[in-house]
Amino acid sequence: MTGYIKRDRYLRQLISRKDNGEVKIITGSRRCGKSWLLGKLYRDWLAGQGVSEDHIVSVSLDEEASQTGACPADPAGLRRCLRERIRDDGRCYVFLDGTEKIPDFERIVNGLNARDNTDVYITGSDSRFLSGGMSTLLRGRCDEVRVFPLSFSEFCAVRHEPPDVLWKEYCTFGGMPELMGHGTPLEKRDHLKLLWYSICLGDIARRNQIRKRRALEAAADLLCSFVGSPANPGRISASLGTLGLSVSDDTVRSYLAALENACLFSGARRFSIRERRYFRNIRKYYISDIGLLNAGTGFREQDFHCIMENVIFNELLARGWYVDTGVVESREMENGRQWFRQRGVCFVAEKGADRVYIQSSPAVPCGAEREQVLRPLRMIRDSFRKVVIVGSDIAPYTDDYGISWLGLFDFLLDGKAL
Repeated sequence: MTGYIKRDRYLRQLISRKDNGEVKIITGSRRCGKSWLLGKLYRDWLAGQGVSEDHIVSVSLDEEASQTGACPADPAGLRRCLRERIRDDGRCYVFLDGTEKIPDFERIVNGLNARDNTDVYITGSDSRFLSGGMSTLLRGRCDEVRVFPLSFSEFCAVRHEPPDVLWKEYCTFGGMPELMGHGTPLEKRDHLKLLWYSICLGDIARRNQIRKRRALEAAADLLCSFVGSPANPGRISASLGTLGLSVSDDTVRSYLAALENACLFSGARRFSIRERRYFRNIRKYYISDIGLLNAGTGFREQDFHCIMENVIFNELLARGWYVDTGVVESREMENGRQWFRQRGVCFVAEKGADRVYIQSSPAVPCGAEREQVLRPLRMIRDSFRKVVIVGSDIAPYTDDYGISWLGLFDFLLDGKAL
């Protein structure tokens, strides 16, 4: 590995939001690189634009800093710290890292944002404040930048091996940035398990005051096994029951909300393409990082199709698409009887007025498998784009039905491929 990962995708988002009058909220799972983006990359960019060091106020509110006394641990201390460091009326850029650990932090941020000379940026690994007190106090004057662990293109950017070699490593250990400093596969595996159970799930249990820690861990592990499959609280509750854990549907529902709020999982709603409606209580869940997925399954199950689908989902989100999973419903005659069919479309991705229907396949399908992949797309009657992403190395082309075919690496390594 050479140099450091620049994360230009997110840096550009911060630059475009500079001085827009809104609080910039950088969200993402624990250890995904939020602090590095704000405290190193964006700080360096500001300095390069001529902003003096004393007009960049950075306050870390994480646990490590609190334990060493390096940051204020209460609202009064934070206000005092900010007053001491914002010394004049010059334009000042304020970075608050780990804000949700300070009680009543929303009012402090609101007060900062009301000043004429401050541009405020905060980070957090819990997205709830976007729809809670923060949003209420700021009356919509907040702007989210969602950060993910390293994408495959970012992972490849600092390595010299060919993509097919790096893909095998990425499918096993994922893209958590701090993992780049661990050498052996055993070190990476042990670190991912520590990150999964002690840091990610431990933090979620503490923050949400979940007493049944074992049940939360088992539910998260099950969700890793269900990646790419429809899931609901009832199914997870029943599966927990087979493990000897009695957990109600409502409790499972609260676990799922906590896992999503921590940006660890994302739930894609199931959308009926013909009926233009959503199914209630049924979602497909995808995890923010493949390494954490494998840690949750004990590195025993590696279904390439599920991993590929999860990587595509994360890449779409990182590129700014809103993503659902699709279903095409129909009534068909077979052997003299009418049957109700539901045929799946991996993703229905929307960005503004644009929409694209996406199927994924580990290889170029043949025979019955090809029909299974293509038939749902051919049954969609609107004129939005239809794309099949395959794990094989193919040259992009469009078939007789107007469906575009694209290789996985072309999609992941070229941000303009879709």
